[in-house]
Amino acid sequence: FITPTLLVGLFKPPEELSALVVMELLYYYALAHQDSFDVRWIKNGTVSDSLIAPMAAKLQEDYDLNVLGGCRVGKVSLRPGDDGGTLAASKVEYTTMDGSTKTIEDVDGIVLALGCKGMEAVVKSSPDLAALPVFSRAASLKGIDVISTRIWFDRTVPTRTPANVFSRFEELRGSGGTFFMLDQLQENNSDLWGGEEPQGSVVACDFYNAGAVLPLAEQDIIDILTKELLPSAVPKFADAKVVDFWVGKYPGTVSWFSPGSYNKRPPLEGAGDVLPNVKCAGDWVRMGDREHGAKGLCQERAFVSGFEAANALMRDVLKSTSESPKMANVLPVREDEAQFKAGVALNNKVMQFVPRFWVR
Repeated sequence: FITPTLLVGLFKPPEELSALVVMELLYYYALAHQDSFDVRWIKNGTVSDSLIAPMAAKLQEDYDLNVLGGCRVGKVSLRPGDDGGTLAASKVEYTTMDGSTKTIEDVDGIVLALGCKGMEAVVKSSPDLAALPVFSRAASLKGIDVISTRIWFDRTVPTRTPANVFSRFEELRGSGGTFFMLDQLQENNSDLWGGEEPQGSVVACDFYNAGAVLPLAEQDIIDILTKELLPSAVPKFADAKVVDFWVGKYPGTVSWFSPGSYNKRPPLEGAGDVLPNVKCAGDWVRMGDREHGAKGLCQERAFVSGFEAANALMRDVLKSTSESPKMANVLPVREDEAQFKAGVALNNKVMQFVPRFWVR
């Protein structure tokens, strides 16, 4: 149970993970909220076109903001702060989709909503940031290789559940694997088939800790899935033929909570009072006194950290002005389930009489 859970929950086997984050994951997903130990999938389309694109449009139409989609941040420049004792981000260079380099001057504030690979790239290009230990340490952390696939079949394959985990298959080559039946999680309509008439099942298959699978050709990866893994899990997949497929390879892009990595992970406050107008967001950030109930490698934690980073940035940037910013309201996770709270209470009672011989 533990190894498969960690391979699809934190994308690494237990021996390559921080014990603290493992315990947080097991608490958050498997113990305290058991009826939430499942997958929620967006009903139609993708996160990008159904959530991010409409949000970007609203920000531009209602708040007159300019969203620079498809651009890559390069160098972040700092200057001495107005009080002479701090630093402030002053300029951002970025590369557009056509390859040209542009600059944003007189920056008010920055939220570095980056993963480990993005942080490494930005800090490597930004000597001013690299001079601050908090950012150079964060840039030294490595990520996990991931492969994402989508496969369209010529017939519908019924499964017991729409969200499934591959475990202990030699074909995984040490990686973790999942497959999601999109035709069950979403409506199997023309949107799922690129505007064409639906034919059968549409399956999203992912590999985590995928370093040994990453070098394979795309067709070889699809063959492993359609000829070995999927038929082994659901025999009726052996009768289905592949109509089309897509493979995405993402080396070193996902947060790796490795042993000893905690102190290198970027704080939500960035460099703190030294650089008050730069904050950090993402599932890997240390949130300090703003810590949230969402734990481990999850979109919920990344989402919440973005709100908290924006709140912290507004507080620090506007504290010397008369403006009173409207802060985002961050909702806590729901209470632990009754059986978990009862178990904790019972354990606390027992530990009053049983010595903790395993603690030194």
